[in-house]
Amino acid sequence: MTVAMVITLRAEMGNASGKMHSVGGSKTSWGPSNVNLTEWSSHETFYVGDWLYFGYDKYQYNVLEVNKTSYEKCIDKDFIKNITGGAGRDVFNLTQTKTYYFLSSGGYCFQGLKVAVNVLRPLPPAPAPTSTSTTTTFSSSLLLLLLLLFIII
Repeated sequence: MTVAMVITLRAEMGNASGKMHSVGGSKTSWGPSNVNLTEWSSHETFYVGDWLYFGYDKYQYNVLEVNKTSYEKCIDKDFIKNITGGAGRDVFNLTQTKTYYFLSSGGYCFQGLKVAVNVLRPLPPAPAPTSTSTTTTFSSSLLLLLLLLFIII
């Protein structure tokens, strides 16, 4: 899925579509760099409905979703899904509560080009404030004040 398609989807769905996480913290962090992707993901909170953005040099790297064993051993064969779209700007929707594993093939995984993302169930929306409780409190206070004024007069 291209970035343009995600922007269109997000516009149609509003903020309910989740947060966009740039993997590694910037628009071009998917590549051997000074960014520790394990450290980065440990400081992020991911929920079902969020998106991952992978920005990289399309001539050198790719993005593969793999299982835990392949992630740990940097095995790029028999991957679950090839996220690579060819432009070097790919997105992935986190649709399940689970840990997702991603790596780049060509030996780059051994240089740290891999990330595990633990996805949590979305938080329930906060209850909307009710105007009746405010109105009831205000009405009760006004009634008490009027009663006191009546007693004093």
